[in-house]
Amino acid sequence: MGSFSNYLEDELLDHITGVGAYSAPATVYIALSTADPTEDGSGLAEPSGNNYARASVTNSGTNWDTSSGGATANKTAITFNTASGDWGTITHYAVMDASSSGNMLWYGTLTTSKTVGNGDTPKFNIGDLDLTLT
Repeated sequence: MGSFSNYLEDELLDHITGVGAYSAPATVYIALSTADPTEDGSGLAEPSGNNYARASVTNSGTNWDTSSGGATANKTAITFNTASGDWGTITHYAVMDASSSGNMLWYGTLTTSKTVGNGDTPKFNIGDLDLTLT
């Protein structure tokens, strides 16, 4: 479970009220974090080096379930690079609109923290990344 970022909340409100227009990115990037990103993204603490990169997910019907009851989940596995060193203990994730920097759209807490060490390949199995609006 997670929450919209302040950025996405503002973009959607402006879009709905006609103040601005928001277009969903064609690809989103899943970031891993060793700390709570918080709604403004200031707490995002991604691993650095050791072959870390955000995982890309094309926004299409092939990669996400159709929303139902205010929720969706990944329909395909989301696999990160294999760590070539320690990435730390991953406690959170963020959905971003760019492969580096960019805007945080969504963030959440992992059900179980994961320490990623040399040789580990982090992955969200099918259905493991739930995006819920409540």
